[in-house]
Amino acid sequence: MSDQFKSHIQKALENPNLQIALDNNATRRRDVRLSSYQSLPEDIQVLRQRAHAVRADVIAHLDRYLEQFTRQASANGMIIHHAASGEEAAQIVLEIAQRKGARLVAKAKSMLSEEIHLNHVLEAAGIQPVETDLGEYIVQLRKELPAHIITPAVHLRKEDVGRTFEEKLGLPYTDDIPTMTSAARRELRQVFLDAEIGISGVNFGVAETGTISLVTNEGNGRMVVTLPPVHIALMGIERLVPTLDDLSLMLYLLPRHATGQKLSVYVSLVNGPSTPPADGAQRDGPLERHIVLVDNGRRAISQSHLAEALYCIRCGSCLNACPVFREIGGHAYVGIHGQGSIYPGPIGSVLSPALFGQSEFGHLARASSLCGACKEACPVDIDLPKLLLRIRAGKIDAPGTQGAQPAAKPNAPAYLRMGLQFFTWIAISPWRFANAQRLAGVFSRVVAPVQPWIRLPAVTGWGYSKDFPRPAAKPFRDRWADRQAEQQQNPPAGNERQQTGASSIETPVQQRTPDATLLDRFSTELLALGGNYQACQSTQLSQLILDFLRQRDITRLQTWQAGWLPDGLVDELRAQGIEVVTQWDASTQVGLTGAQAAIAETGTLVLTGAPEHPLSASLVPAIHLAILHASQIHPTMTEALKTPAIRQATAAALISGPSRTADIEMTLTVGVHGPGEVHVFCLTDR
Repeated sequence: MSDQFKSHIQKALENPNLQIALDNNATRRRDVRLSSYQSLPEDIQVLRQRAHAVRADVIAHLDRYLEQFTRQASANGMIIHHAASGEEAAQIVLEIAQRKGARLVAKAKSMLSEEIHLNHVLEAAGIQPVETDLGEYIVQLRKELPAHIITPAVHLRKEDVGRTFEEKLGLPYTDDIPTMTSAARRELRQVFLDAEIGISGVNFGVAETGTISLVTNEGNGRMVVTLPPVHIALMGIERLVPTLDDLSLMLYLLPRHATGQKLSVYVSLVNGPSTPPADGAQRDGPLERHIVLVDNGRRAISQSHLAEALYCIRCGSCLNACPVFREIGGHAYVGIHGQGSIYPGPIGSVLSPALFGQSEFGHLARASSLCGACKEACPVDIDLPKLLLRIRAGKIDAPGTQGAQPAAKPNAPAYLRMGLQFFTWIAISPWRFANAQRLAGVFSRVVAPVQPWIRLPAVTGWGYSKDFPRPAAKPFRDRWADRQAEQQQNPPAGNERQQTGASSIETPVQQRTPDATLLDRFSTELLALGGNYQACQSTQLSQLILDFLRQRDITRLQTWQAGWLPDGLVDELRAQGIEVVTQWDASTQVGLTGAQAAIAETGTLVLTGAPEHPLSASLVPAIHLAILHASQIHPTMTEALKTPAIRQATAAALISGPSRTADIEMTLTVGVHGPGEVHVFCLTDR
């Protein structure tokens, strides 16, 4: 283990604020993840195995799926770039920005952009990249790496953020989280409006349709792919699924394992560039979209002993479950020379050696107890303990060789290799292993009856944060035989549940409401998300909307064009003195839209974009009013994604309640970059 790594571990363990922040994150993430399983349409283990099979198929046939995705996305109007290395990917983005004369770039969260050091490349060329995710924005102001894949500022307390905003933004100090979130919204709003280019990552690319999907909560991701005239999507070549049905499967799993949500507030589905608007109309989305497909060692990994690491869907669940990450945090994962690992935690301890070299990052695989919690928490059932052991054993092919070179030497020190060889000699013989256990038990009772058995940090590094445990007094077989005899003498009561062999994480009993109608289910889910719901007849609609506007003293709103709303609604609003505009305006408080579909199981609205019915109307204003016909509600997300309007649109948005964030101390704050209120008027007449 490197001296730099030991030093960072020691600092993390001695930081009480960090320990509190990490404990809070781990506990809350675990609890919401487990509770979210109750709403799954199938058993969680069935879905995990299915997702594992999908990802395995993609990685095994990566070139075929990549060719299909590239062909389809190009046919949709996307401009495709292939980058063999991180340096090439950053240069492609820089050349696009320079060709467009860009000086300001709005960025949504993208770990791949961190991997290729994109911000440094743009800044060196005089282009200002601004991170717009709240957590990413905070760590950018502090000039730090993200400390977590999902929660970049997980290591900070609210007081740290308040001091950062005071120092970097000149704001009066406060530790009130809603106040700080509002301040970030004000600072970043103009960035979205002024940026010449928006840069995002990609959660999934769909091979059959050429669609890219982005999953966000705050609304900044939608802003980045909607408002700037040019959009660049950075996508690792492994982030593919074969079909929209497979995308639906991943969307069942990703939000639940990342944040404990049934579905993230915003799922953006982008099929191509926006349709050029007619004269005088406003575009709805970028007229130019680029996808940069980045290899940077991924093909080599796909043909190595570590191919399973590419199944990862970047949910961060393994970080939350890992007892080591919970103690040291993301910034403690450093290379031999002290450079931070872009990907921390269990998955990072595999990806960093695989992508950036075992000699620099191979020691990170030893920052694991191999307890298996990461595998149990993984939504696609990656066997991370197995991969960590392969890193430790040196079973990793050099990046770029595609398996042509022999495996690297194990990175364990000589004394440890000799000790493991001796242990193997003992362990392969039941007689030797049992007698060794008995001798160790005698030693523990006679020599070390009270204190932990041994602490040797100076020699082995063991003892910096844990002791070598005292051996058991009896071999396992003896203890098992004793237990069986005890149970025969004292059998458990009939209603007691035996725990032997039970999983440490159990699937909760599925809770179903089979008698509920789609309408009831949709309204219940929407209200649970903090949205508002009003069932009405078509004849009541205009009056309900007018009453809402008058109660808020609002006289101006943005709408879709009249042909995409109920007949006569726009004329009635204007007749009552409401100024109706169809182009987005940062000063407009309310956006009024229709909906192409809705999803009952998640309380989600489905909207597609076009100049006549712009997605900006549901995004830029602080309040979103949506008109939904009851007949448009689908029971599941899988069925909703089959809607022809989604497949044919240049872009679509799945909206589940108002925008939100929990990036500061896991405290939920509603109304970040997207609307803080969502009101649905559901027309129940035919």
